[in-house]
Amino acid sequence: MNTFIDMETVSIANRLKEAHYPFPRAQELRTQFNSCLEDYYAKAMSSKPFEARGLLVTGKSRMGKSHEIDHLIRAFNDSATPMPDGRPARFIQLRLWARNSLTDLGSSTLEALDYPAAGKDKQARQIWEMVFEQAKRNGVIGIHYDEAQHAFTDTGGAKNRTMLDNFKALMKEPRWPMILILSGVDGLSEHVERVGPEERRQLRHLLRPVRFQPIDPKADLNELNGLAYAYAKKAEIDFDPLSNADFFDRLCHACGKRWGLVIELIIDAFIRCKRAGEAQISLDHFIDAFAEMHGTPRDFSPFTAPDYQELFEPDRLLEILNQED
Repeated sequence: MNTFIDMETVSIANRLKEAHYPFPRAQELRTQFNSCLEDYYAKAMSSKPFEARGLLVTGKSRMGKSHEIDHLIRAFNDSATPMPDGRPARFIQLRLWARNSLTDLGSSTLEALDYPAAGKDKQARQIWEMVFEQAKRNGVIGIHYDEAQHAFTDTGGAKNRTMLDNFKALMKEPRWPMILILSGVDGLSEHVERVGPEERRQLRHLLRPVRFQPIDPKADLNELNGLAYAYAKKAEIDFDPLSNADFFDRLCHACGKRWGLVIELIIDAFIRCKRAGEAQISLDHFIDAFAEMHGTPRDFSPFTAPDYQELFEPDRLLEILNQED
């Protein structure tokens, strides 16, 4: 018996976290993604130099952007879709965790291309030349940079312009153009759209915008209900006791109207329900899940407080969670 890992909990969590709910927002993302691919394929057939297009995916933190893009790219890579040269095309993905110089970003991109960055002693231009060579050699037609706001700084105007030029070069390189997906918080759009020379503004015109909107408890009530029942079915739990507008309004408030956090809390509550050997969900499961997530007393909860909208500040709760991350 493993004294550190409860395998029953792991099994339940794995079953729920593997599930993927088909949000309407994902359809817009897929439509734009397919459009970029079709544009790329048509231009590649001509055997003439061309520029690729890409996506600029933005929204507040914990909105589920990374999950949706990852799901889409994994599906594309698994499809082994052939390009005009006959080779299956694929995308690579990497997440930017902190401020990146152009050299750092190039080295990380090389590593994502399965090429250990022996380029640490090389200049940025040499490293990016290696990126193009490796991408072409391996049929990589696109790159997704998650949390791409970390490629920029609030004060480094010259550095930011250099980064924008580099992103533009990835899409316009005549030897091997690549589809670029930049995703991140709302501030990312400000960096990409910042006024500058016409050449730099071209990057914005090459990127199709996709915005992930916060939850509207009233307009999205049916979507919330469908989401909860989809996970309840996966967990074999009866969700009927909580299928009402008041509960979903409290759930949205507790999660700062972020889809990603709503899913996390639903999964945590369902795991508690299963571990307790119960077949029907109750408010207690969500109260306990919220208290553990935020480190708050169990009897101080947005799921029970009459004046929860005044007592709980979603932005402050999210601030604490982001600090923990």
